[in-house]
Amino acid sequence: MPEPRRTAVEIAVQDVAGVRVALAEGADRIELCVALGLGGLTPSAGLVRAAVAEAREDGRAGFVHVLVRPRGGGFVYDSDELDTIVADIRFAREAGADGVVIGALDEVGRVDREAVGRFVAEAGGLDVTFHRAFDTLPDPLGAADALAELGVARVLTSGGAARSIDGADGLRALAQRAVGRLQVMAGGGVRVQDIHALIAAGVDAVHLSARETVSGATSGPGGGDAAYDITDPITVREAVAAVRDARS
Repeated sequence: MPEPRRTAVEIAVQDVAGVRVALAEGADRIELCVALGLGGLTPSAGLVRAAVAEAREDGRAGFVHVLVRPRGGGFVYDSDELDTIVADIRFAREAGADGVVIGALDEVGRVDREAVGRFVAEAGGLDVTFHRAFDTLPDPLGAADALAELGVARVLTSGGAARSIDGADGLRALAQRAVGRLQVMAGGGVRVQDIHALIAAGVDAVHLSARETVSGATSGPGGGDAAYDITDPITVREAVAAVRDARS
């Protein structure tokens, strides 16, 4: 009897506590970022170093994947922003990260092949994931071919829908097109109860933030909102269990 296909669990985390939760609850890897409310931005140098140290202490390989996105908004970048992305990729690699998460589009909304080629070259053999800029592309199947040719390892996508479960048909078509060349990771509003259906669509991984909002100390106008996000260990645990159950 053939071995069941292995599907990975990736958790988007914004702090060292989230890294520890993902490690303790059995996630396969993390997307390390900040500002998930903006769709995620590049984490600080200190956070990258701390996450790498936690993963090494736990003996985990392939665990820390760093989002490199210099600002919110669209994905068409000027030369200064592209240089910043390249420099941040270099830092992540030198700091010991296992992968980077990137994306860039050209002026007409297609994959910016030149920029992505620069990013892959600077990654120097690290895993490269193309983020949800993919979901804005008019021809996702053709874009998957282009990304595979450029050396990208996987795409993070909702299948073009607001939520991954609603894009299951698109995910299935993409997984069939990309098999053996490019991993497909379902991300975008993923809930634990969606995981079985997403795995049935043929994805290689599921991605979720497992966020819970809590209230901190009193904050004033200069300090912003007192509420902030943490990584919920129960959600991570349930997601890992759902994937294991689907594998069996």
